[in-house]
Amino acid sequence: MGRPYAVKGRKKKRKLDEAAALDAAPPAEEAEEPSPPEDVGGEDKGEEEEEEHAAVEGLPVVPRPVDGKRRPGAIFVLERACLEVGKVGKTMHILNSDDHANYLRKQNRNPADYRPDIIHQALLAIFDSPLTKAGRLQAVYVRTEKGVLFEIKPYVRMPRTFKRFCGLMSQLLQKLSITAVGKREKLLNVVKNPVTRYLPVGARKVGLSFSAEKSVNLSDYVAKSCDDEPLVFVVGAMAHGKIDKEYTDDYIQICNYPLSAACCLNRICSALEQKWNIQ
Repeated sequence: MGRPYAVKGRKKKRKLDEAAALDAAPPAEEAEEPSPPEDVGGEDKGEEEEEEHAAVEGLPVVPRPVDGKRRPGAIFVLERACLEVGKVGKTMHILNSDDHANYLRKQNRNPADYRPDIIHQALLAIFDSPLTKAGRLQAVYVRTEKGVLFEIKPYVRMPRTFKRFCGLMSQLLQKLSITAVGKREKLLNVVKNPVTRYLPVGARKVGLSFSAEKSVNLSDYVAKSCDDEPLVFVVGAMAHGKIDKEYTDDYIQICNYPLSAACCLNRICSALEQKWNIQ
């Protein structure tokens, strides 16, 4: 017995309808794409990269004290700082006696002369003092052994660790300036010599050295200075030797024993704080 044509026709029509429905529907992958898995560590990694970029590209600044009165301030000149950039391996570094002793010996140099930690400690002594926090620091100038002179603004927040400080100095000596975070203001800037062209007119330039013939009591010496006279203190930031006293008005000794640059600067800041009644 043969199959009725009507039944065969209905089945064929149903198959054609199903095929047409399948052609009209989008593929499963196109209809609903699975959402990519969330990267849990991606955000933290991005924040770390941004922090590292900010640390390299700019420096934070400390809040400036608001005071409408114009008061005299102190200027520091740190001479003969050992800040020299050298290519060790494939990267540039500030050379120091601890990490690059073998490299320096191969270059026939004395590793004991490469002490960038001295200038780091000296700058921390200045910028951590109540004198600076009270807004009485006017400027800081640093001249390296190679004769490179750069200026540091008084409201800079210096790096606390030696490694970050060396990275900052390496960038400064290569790019010639360091700007503030999120701003174009230059906080550290390489300038032309001599340093006397940037000092105020009529400023009293005082050089300090253990080898000076004139010995004074620093507190009395500072107290006798005129209030309207800007004071410039020239201090050596090297391991051995003495500063150039050609441009100084006075050359004094403040202790019967040799002092480190940081200890000498602490004494100067304390004497100025006592004179200006900074508690």
